[in-house]
Amino acid sequence: MGSSMKLSLILFFTCSLFVQGTLADVICENLPANLCSFAIASSGKRCVLECHKNTQEKKCKTSEVVVEKLSGYIETEQCVKACGVCRESVGISSDVFLSSEFTAHLCSPACYHNCPNIVDLFFNLAASEGVSLPTLCKNQEENHRAMLAILSHDGVTPGPVAAPLAAPLAAPTSL
Repeated sequence: MGSSMKLSLILFFTCSLFVQGTLADVICENLPANLCSFAIASSGKRCVLECHKNTQEKKCKTSEVVVEKLSGYIETEQCVKACGVCRESVGISSDVFLSSEFTAHLCSPACYHNCPNIVDLFFNLAASEGVSLPTLCKNQEENHRAMLAILSHDGVTPGPVAAPLAAPLAAPTSL
């Protein structure tokens, strides 16, 4: 009976430490540079990595961009890798959508279905440029399938398909 009581106390304290750690406030300015990008402050505002003017030292700052569904969140390394993003990047640009490699990572099931924070960020960035991220991902998937279909023919790329012979032109009739 005494050992089960000790085990219960150990479990209680372990769980309370875990809950306390998860409920801690996330303040962008207190985050190290290697955790800043893709983090969300407890206030619900996104954290952004900026370069200091006089030095090249990177500092974490609170942006004005508000996230509606998440707060107090630091993105996992698993999602950073799955989505092909870099924590060391300063700022964000819609130019990333021009890279098929980036789009492939972002639209992969590992990212698109498991990393809502990163997907939400790029969904909003795409929308601000008039682009639908779901449509972009659908096109990426269709292009990937087409490439697999081409490569699945024993590694031989099909050549051009010959057009059928056209019916001979009828001789003009005299009036």
